[in-house]
Amino acid sequence: MSTEEVQAYLTEHIPLSAGMGVEVIEVSAGRVTLGAPLRPANLNHQSTAFGGSVAALAILAGWTQVHLRLQDEGIEAQTVIQTSSVQYDAPIHGDFQATSDPIAERDWSRFTRGITKHGKGRVHVSVRVTAGGATAATFTGAYVALRTSDGGLSG
Repeated sequence: MSTEEVQAYLTEHIPLSAGMGVEVIEVSAGRVTLGAPLRPANLNHQSTAFGGSVAALAILAGWTQVHLRLQDEGIEAQTVIQTSSVQYDAPIHGDFQATSDPIAERDWSRFTRGITKHGKGRVHVSVRVTAGGATAATFTGAYVALRTSDGGLSG
């Protein structure tokens, strides 16, 4: 999918992305980068990025990577976040980006095998959140995909 197609999908299917002003910056086989403006929707009382917005952007970047890769491989599944952890390293004073790290092939293979054989799989994704070129937060999340029974690909 192109960045424009992913942008339209997120806007339609995940309304929070529109409310946060999320912009799809990069979509490739091993990485997704999403951006968000600091103002007005992601600002806290300290005039820095709200921690919930930082976490939401990271979750969305990881989810988008998993969702698109499953779609590219023709695996029909619904993907959800199961657990997540964010380490906040520095306050964010401006617009910020979340970039998913590539998923190791052995982990991806185990994940897709689980979906195919057992109807569900779990994979861990790491995401870096940056602002002004510096890492401001790191995220790890476990995503679970459940094979769909209706034959359609769902979000």
